[in-house]
Amino acid sequence: MTVLPSAFIDNVDALRRVYAQPVKGAAGKEIGHLHAHFCRFIERSPFVCISTMSAEGRADVSPRGGEAGFVHALDEAHLAIPDRPGNNRLDSLVNIIANPSVGLLFFIPGFEDMLRVNGTARITTDATLMARFVANGRPPASVILIEVNEAQTHCAKAIKRAGLWNPETFADRRSFPTTGQILKDVLATETPVEAIDAMVEKDARERLY
Repeated sequence: MTVLPSAFIDNVDALRRVYAQPVKGAAGKEIGHLHAHFCRFIERSPFVCISTMSAEGRADVSPRGGEAGFVHALDEAHLAIPDRPGNNRLDSLVNIIANPSVGLLFFIPGFEDMLRVNGTARITTDATLMARFVANGRPPASVILIEVNEAQTHCAKAIKRAGLWNPETFADRRSFPTTGQILKDVLATETPVEAIDAMVEKDARERLY
């Protein structure tokens, strides 16, 4: 049986006794708008994770991907993210309606540094904004408009430790159960693994936009 800790750090003073104060550069690098360097980073980024929180305080993180620059910096204070076809659970969107605070983490393949942006989000189907994101003749279902409150670069330590872009660290996907096998086991369904994998692959191939 797992034995969990009996004592926890539950206040900032106790936490600071464990960690040193941040160096001046780390403490002061956060700004309240999108610097030109940050806009260029976003223009090259094909992948971002967005964190949201429900009305009940449950946290969630969801990936968003597209062509490089699929997230648009409208100006130094606003970002727009197209909502492409997904599974229609709408976890992030429902959370945004309940609690508009969001956090974003942008990645560029091959870059070891990242970009962090925090802000306040709203959901829109404004025709002019939707028209910016038409792909394969299809607009997104909606657009997430974010007013930027905080932005900063994030250092490379996590990517370096993970060896994330190093091909020598890549795992063989065949060494792990397929999505179909995982869903079959989680859902306890009688549907054959091959059929589930075929449905997942078809959806991923045909419903990108």
